[in-house]
Amino acid sequence: MASDSRTNAGSDDLNVARKMHTFVQPGERVFVILSSGSLSLSQSVMNLVRSSFEAGEGLAQATSMYEAAREVGNVVRQVSDIDREALERDKYNFNVHLLVGGQVRGEAPCTYLIYPQGNPLSSTEESPFLQLGECKYGRPILDRGIVYDSTSLRAAAKYALLSFDATMRSNVTVGPPIEIVLYRKDSFQLDNYRRFKDQDSELATIHALWERSLRNAVEDLPDLNFSPHPAHEAQAVLL
Repeated sequence: MASDSRTNAGSDDLNVARKMHTFVQPGERVFVILSSGSLSLSQSVMNLVRSSFEAGEGLAQATSMYEAAREVGNVVRQVSDIDREALERDKYNFNVHLLVGGQVRGEAPCTYLIYPQGNPLSSTEESPFLQLGECKYGRPILDRGIVYDSTSLRAAAKYALLSFDATMRSNVTVGPPIEIVLYRKDSFQLDNYRRFKDQDSELATIHALWERSLRNAVEDLPDLNFSPHPAHEAQAVLL
């Protein structure tokens, strides 16, 4: 799971806020939730989700990841009942998307995308990763690189970081700190976490090496073969 930390209400109103939220019952369950969309809405949702979790309810009682996804979706609907009408009256969309990943003891890990309507979508073997937010710039490298049941966890982390690197290069509304957490099946703990701040030396090194490798790869491709344009050939015949 990976997220950036930049929020915006326009390109001239950029702020930093964490979009990664974690919930752990050691030995029993672990959830990581990523948020996108309206910061006020995602904060409302996460405050309610955490409050119920700490009270031993909601995610703390979910018996499966699907049930956990449904629980988060129900909270989205609860916030919708509170805020949607007022937002839409002033021409604002009810915009909040969430990614829920993790594991409940007794089943395999999985991830779900939660839509603003509260309904969940699961990842599959055919679509082994899910994204939310500004993803069009960073998706191509994931589509080309991620292979279900083949890409290692460490390699997946690199792909996720490069996906954000591509997005940050083309879109100022996405930026560091970048948070990445790796979860190993049946560990029920989050012991592989990294937060890349702005000007992080390792992030800068990866960025530079990736750009150099990409340029070298392009230059190593066979040269394209060209011929005269058809219009040029037709003109020659007329002469």
